[in-house]
Amino acid sequence: MASKVVPAQPVTPFEFELYEDPDHLRTVIASSNQSTHRIDPAKLKLRHRIGRGPFGDVWLATHHQSTEDYDEYHEVAVKMLQPLKEEHMRLVLDKFDGLFSKCQGVENVCFLHGISVMNGKICIVMKFYEGSIGDKMALLKGGKLTLPDVLRYGIELAQGIAGLHAKEILVLNLKPCSFLLNENDQAVLGDIGIPYLLFGIPLTSSDMPRRLGTPNYMAPEQWQPEIRGPITFETDSWGFGCSFVEMLTGVLPWCGKSIEEIYDLVVRKQEKPHIPEGLPPPIENILLGCFEYDLRSRPLMTDILRVFKSSQNAVFVDGGWTGFGSRTIPEKSSGAGYTEWFLSKDHLQVGDMVRSRRPPNSCKPENMDVPEGTVVGLEHNPDRDGFVLVSVHGIHDPLRLPVSTLEKVSFGLAAGDWVHLKEENNKHSPVGILHSINRDGSVAVGFIGVETLWKGKSSELQMAESYFVGQFVRLKTNVLSPRFEWPRKTGGSWASGKIWWILPNGCLIVKFPGRFTIGQENSSFLADPDEVEVVSFNTCPGVFKKYQHLEDFHWAVRPLVIALGIFTAMKVGFFTGKKIQRSRVNRPQGNAVQSKGQYMDGQTSGDGSNQAWFPPSVKNILGVSPAAAR
Repeated sequence: MASKVVPAQPVTPFEFELYEDPDHLRTVIASSNQSTHRIDPAKLKLRHRIGRGPFGDVWLATHHQSTEDYDEYHEVAVKMLQPLKEEHMRLVLDKFDGLFSKCQGVENVCFLHGISVMNGKICIVMKFYEGSIGDKMALLKGGKLTLPDVLRYGIELAQGIAGLHAKEILVLNLKPCSFLLNENDQAVLGDIGIPYLLFGIPLTSSDMPRRLGTPNYMAPEQWQPEIRGPITFETDSWGFGCSFVEMLTGVLPWCGKSIEEIYDLVVRKQEKPHIPEGLPPPIENILLGCFEYDLRSRPLMTDILRVFKSSQNAVFVDGGWTGFGSRTIPEKSSGAGYTEWFLSKDHLQVGDMVRSRRPPNSCKPENMDVPEGTVVGLEHNPDRDGFVLVSVHGIHDPLRLPVSTLEKVSFGLAAGDWVHLKEENNKHSPVGILHSINRDGSVAVGFIGVETLWKGKSSELQMAESYFVGQFVRLKTNVLSPRFEWPRKTGGSWASGKIWWILPNGCLIVKFPGRFTIGQENSSFLADPDEVEVVSFNTCPGVFKKYQHLEDFHWAVRPLVIALGIFTAMKVGFFTGKKIQRSRVNRPQGNAVQSKGQYMDGQTSGDGSNQAWFPPSVKNILGVSPAAAR
């Protein structure tokens, strides 16, 4: 029996026709049995460790496969995960069964041999590749690649990621060190499915960045997905953008920053990585989109793939791009319009119900050109935005309107609407934001407490009260134990705050301008939309309540009112005192008339009648007579 070492060969499915009846041929797809991906640990021999990542160690190993005729020894890479509890290990193994079957045939994705358990640790066995893009960058001067190479690798990787997304698999750990290179210098996605397998499973260490990715490449919603989520396909767009920038510049995103500092920059301060200058405008534009804080405004991987393919030819025609500088991505205000990537996700067809799209964060009623209409025609122009013909009730001729001004309505709901579950679930908030609704009524909603998008039917939802940036809210009186910490006033009642940002799952980020704080400590709080109510002057009964609401606008209102009251009191007192003094000066006084028989001090008149008393002179006090004085 011969023994030899051979490279690992992927087992690809094939089709054949099953001949049972001459008149009825059945086409059958044959593939490897699912049971074959469970590898006996005795057939794996670990040789030495070749890497270490956030999810575990990577080992070079030999996989022994034997048949009746010969033995085969495959050189493989084994990713040994961190220890899990026994009940969680079974869940991971079951999830891998689905992952293994979904990954079969996906282009530009590392081939999986199977899974095993060694020394109480789950081991994912995959094909071994000699190097990665990260290794190649380390050998180059400046540690960066040329734009043509980055675009070529980016197209290959985007194809693999898009293929996984089509199978409902999130990567969540995109970085150059995980982009492997095969013998033809083609990029292959190496780290697939590990965050997907560990998603929702607690580890022995409760370190969130270890579970959901590498901190330098993590999107804002990855840090606390149940609070700041949900995690969606657009989450991978952020990690892909970080990797693309690193390949171009050779600089690790947030280089030199600790995990806490990265969290503060990305999540709290909403800062974005730096991108190089001199890029083709389409590539620069899509990188800007990858770093949008709101995941709904980011491009999908199919959008990135399309832009990269269209830009690749332009780069080679116009020549290379050199002299990269660095600049900061301009901040986008909360009142800015929708991005083109947000608008491109709403595909209209003839027969769709539509309505005018309201500006974002606009709580004022707008005059809608189309309160409700039906698409009766499509008109597309590659040089500008597409147009559609909309039939509106009461108007004879169809209206020709830009696609970007309309939104699709299905079963009375549109993407971006606030919705409420008819049957509440104690595990998560019943109020959320609708992300998508299909023509068959299937919906995807972001809820606080759900790490990914909640999937269901439109019949399970009803419209909820909408919230907008700039509104003042406070906890409802019947809420005794809120989901998140909430400040109180001096008297013990709940304080009112101003909505500063709304996350894609409906979680409200609230700031309290009426509270004086030093620095950034406790400058903002989170709120469940199901636990708060809107506060305005119209809802405040009485003058005192309205004044209390006025204090919510800024902490300086009360000191200013107190200072104004003191100033007014002092001003009134000053004018009152002057008026009293003036009245005393102008009062008429009696003249002292000296007559015969009167004393000089004027105390007693000659006739013995009492007169007004006047103070005695100094001479009288000293006992000096008038004659002596002379």
